[in-house]
Amino acid sequence: MLLKKQTVWLLTMLSLVVVLSVYYVTAEPKTTNQVTRQEKEKESAATKEKASGSQKIKLTTKSASDEVFETLRLERQDEMSKKQEELTNKLASTDLTPDEKSKAMDEMKKLTETANKEQVLESLIKAKGYEDALVQADGDEVVVTVKSKKHDKAAANEIVKLVNQELGNTPKLAVEFQTN
Repeated sequence: MLLKKQTVWLLTMLSLVVVLSVYYVTAEPKTTNQVTRQEKEKESAATKEKASGSQKIKLTTKSASDEVFETLRLERQDEMSKKQEELTNKLASTDLTPDEKSKAMDEMKKLTETANKEQVLESLIKAKGYEDALVQADGDEVVVTVKSKKHDKAAANEIVKLVNQELGNTPKLAVEFQTN
């Protein structure tokens, strides 16, 4: 009897391996390369640049889907999590001086403040009637991606004013409109 149970178990596992293998071979692969390829194709749309004073404002139009926005949000969250983990490890380390730990704590606070400001900006932009918004602030560079059916310079200027009110004047600011 024991041999029969082992044989049944072995055959079940082998059949599972075969079914999964067939599934993975016949299934259409969905990788991040497809998302990257789609973004590159969509970036071939018109790009307009406007320089005002010390700011560079870039207005771009692309075609968007909800998947692209979600992918960008997940990537941003992953990066932020990695940075926070690195800073937490620095703070936990006994090899660092108090000054270095203080700098790491300041960086962590700055990272948290930036994330909060990004979320507030996204909410403010959505409240202006846009379908979706994604704000990515990295140092002195800010990229605002807005999902909207219409786009023009006036809308971009309105978004620029919101960003400047919330984050202060940023040297590099890009506003990208993505259509459905």
